[in-house]
Amino acid sequence: MTNLWADLETGPDAPETIYAVIECLKGERNKYEYDKDVPAVVLDRVLHSNVHYPYDYGFIPQSYYDDDDPFDVMVLVEDQTFPGCIIEARPIALMRMDDDGEKDDKVIAVPKEDPRFDHMEDLDDISEQTKAEIAEFFETYKNLEEGKQTETLGWEDKQAALDAIEHAQDLYDEQFA
Repeated sequence: MTNLWADLETGPDAPETIYAVIECLKGERNKYEYDKDVPAVVLDRVLHSNVHYPYDYGFIPQSYYDDDDPFDVMVLVEDQTFPGCIIEARPIALMRMDDDGEKDDKVIAVPKEDPRFDHMEDLDDISEQTKAEIAEFFETYKNLEEGKQTETLGWEDKQAALDAIEHAQDLYDEQFA
C-alpha cells in the first residue's frame, strides 16, 4: 500500500505546484488524520466546538514542519472532496498560527485544475471575508477541548508560503531521507 506522506512526492513542481492530501472536509466537524503507520486516513476525533472546516484541509507529502507533523494545507474548494483525495494545488498564502505554544502555520492553496480559482495568485486575491472565516475557525475550533489554545498570528503572501514549503521539505529530508 502506498504511504501518501512518504511515497508521494511533494508536488509535480514544488513548491509552486504541490499535492495536498485531504484529511478533513469542507463543511464537516470530523477531524480525520492520515496515520502514516497504517497507512490510511482515520477518524481522530469530532471537533468539540460547533464549527466546521471552511475548506478542505490536509497535508503536503514529504514535508515536516516545526510542530513535528506534516505541513498543513487548506485548499479553497467550492465542493468538498473526500478523505485521502489528492489535489494538485497552487499555494497562494500562508497563515501564521500558534497551537498550544507550537508554531503551526497553514499553507492556503487553490486547486490547479479549477478555473474558478485561476484568478487567485497571491494573498491579495483572497477576500477579507474568506480570511476572516479561516482565521475564526482556527481560533475557535479547539475552544471546548480542555487545555487547548490556538492563536492566529496573521497572514503572509505567496512567497512566504513557498519559502515555508521549502523549509518543510528540508526538515523532511533531514529527518526521513
